[in-house]
Parts: sequence; C-alpha cells; structure tokens
Amino acid sequence: WVLLVRKGYQDTDPAPRAAVVTKLKGAAVAEVGGAGRRLWDAADYARPPQGENVLFLVTNFIATAKQAQGTCPESPSVLDAVCTEDADCPVGNPVVRGNGIKTGKCVMFNTTHSTCEIYGWCPVENNTLPRKPLLAEAENFTLFIKNTIHFTKFNFSKCNTLQTNDPTYFKSCTYDPFFNPSCPVFRVRDMVEAAGETFGDLALLGGSIGVRIEWDCDLDHPAAQCQPQYSFSLQDRRYNFRTASYYWDSQRRLCRNLLKLYGIRFDISVHGQAGKFSIIPAAVSFGTGIAFFGAATVVCDLVLLYLDAKADFYWKEKFEEVRMGPLWRDEV
Repeated sequence: WVLLVRKGYQDTDPAPRAAVVTKLKGAAVAEVGGAGRRLWDAADYARPPQGENVLFLVTNFIATAKQAQGTCPESPSVLDAVCTEDADCPVGNPVVRGNGIKTGKCVMFNTTHSTCEIYGWCPVENNTLPRKPLLAEAENFTLFIKNTIHFTKFNFSKCNTLQTNDPTYFKSCTYDPFFNPSCPVFRVRDMVEAAGETFGDLALLGGSIGVRIEWDCDLDHPAAQCQPQYSFSLQDRRYNFRTASYYWDSQRRLCRNLLKLYGIRFDISVHGQAGKFSIIPAAVSFGTGIAFFGAATVVCDLVLLYLDAKADFYWKEKFEEVRMGPLWRDEV
C-alpha cells in the first residue's frame, strides 16, 4: 500500500512557487444616478484593473452624483442625527456613523423628519439599493486565470494555458475539463453556480468566492499529464466598498461622484505537490514494508495462540511438547 498506492518510492515537493494573472472581459450599460447612462467595461468593473490573486467584479452600485463640500441635513437613517431642537446637535461633534460634522442646527430633512445639519459632502450619500443588480450582464463576463507553477526541488515548471501561436484561441474558448483543459477562461455565472449560489442573489449585495487551483504532478509520467484541477466555494455573502471620482465644476468648486460598489470578490489560491522516483524513499518504504510483514506474523501468532477459539489445536500444531523423565529414561 505505502510503496505502490501511496507512491512511497517517490521524493516529493509539497511547496511549489506560483504566479497568478487574471483578466476580466465584458461590457454592460447602466444608469449612474444623476450622471446619466454609462458604459461599464473592464477598466470600470474590475478592481484592481491588473488582477492577481484577488479580483473584484462590480455587479451592483448606489450612485450619489454631484457632491460638493458644504452644509446640508444629515440622513434620517443615521440615528445620531435625529433631532427635535438645536441642543440635540452639539456644534463640532462628528455624526456617529454619519457623513459629516454637526453645525449646531436642527433642520428639516423633509416634511416628516428633522435631522442635524452637517458640514460634509452634500447632498449626503444616497442609500436606496436597487431591487435588481444594475450590472446583471456581468454573469456572462469571462475571467481568464493564468497560473504558472514551479517545483524548485525538481526544477520543473508548468503553465495552465495552452502553448499556441493562435492569437484568437483564448478569445473563443471556455474551460472544459475534458475538451479544453488548457483554456482557463471561465464564465462568471458558471463559477458562481459551481460554488453553490445563483448569480442574481449574490450579485445584488455582493459576496466572496474562493477559487482553488490544485496541482498533483507525477513527474515519472509525461509533463503533458500534469494538469490542474479547479474548485469553487462560497466564502462570504455581502461585500461592498466606496469609491469616488473628483472634478472641478464651472464655479471652480471641488465636486465628486460617489459610488458604493457591490460585487463579487474572487480569492484565488494555488496548491500542489509533485513526486518523482528516488532510490532513498523507495528503499525506506521497501524496508518498512518488510518490517511490517514481520510484525504482522507475530501479531497473527498471538491472536491464534491466545484469542482464537481453536487456540489449543494451533498450539499443538505449532509447538512440540517434550517431557523429561529420569536420566535413564526419556518420555516423549
């Protein structure tokens, strides 16, 4: 078992060096608050643009357009900003989990709510979440994952992409473990479903998906047989962060468009090991096997001699009993 099935005759390298490069491709159109209709391409929905082991894909967002620094009512959804009089808004105090600094005034936010006036980016951030993901087309985007692995002990390197001179190959293929194992181009919806989720549910509030690349290489066989296996798992639900683009308006005021981005974070990890025949582990495994057989014989004898129902019969067959009489007579 140890020598053949567990490949005890091989020396192994369980700690390879790995490099990962990712690229997202696709395009979608969505309304961006007061900024109007906008086209989203790889430079907009992929963070960072030059992906590595971690990549974020925007699937939904909340936009707050044309913010400028000034005074305005805080949002009534912020509990620390709800007030009935000016005394409830101490001047200079920051709003807890809010958007600015209190000015000392209690003002009307709308016809039903009064909140503290703040100094900050105005108008305050919009917190109305769309009912459906605004970038639903992202389910058809493709993620290219290029992975190079190097086993230093054996000076062996392998890449998960097909070595081809055809510049259109990776633009037209998608990964298939049987027909296209060397085309690591994955559709986003397929990755989400492989993790046990539906794209629509995960895209609305975001989440995190782990991508595991597993290499198990037997270097006693041709290098072409060393191929990675891919698996996907859901790590977390709900993932978002904020970002802003700044500009100067016609009145030379600094303004910004604020985006609260929801999306899918892909965490890519690479694991693997390689094995190759070596005389030292082979000799050790063989010697261990021989010793095991010797120990097994002793254990079997003990079981048959003391535990088996027919122990008396086995005892008589294994041992010859000799009885010694007087010196002039032997009785066997």
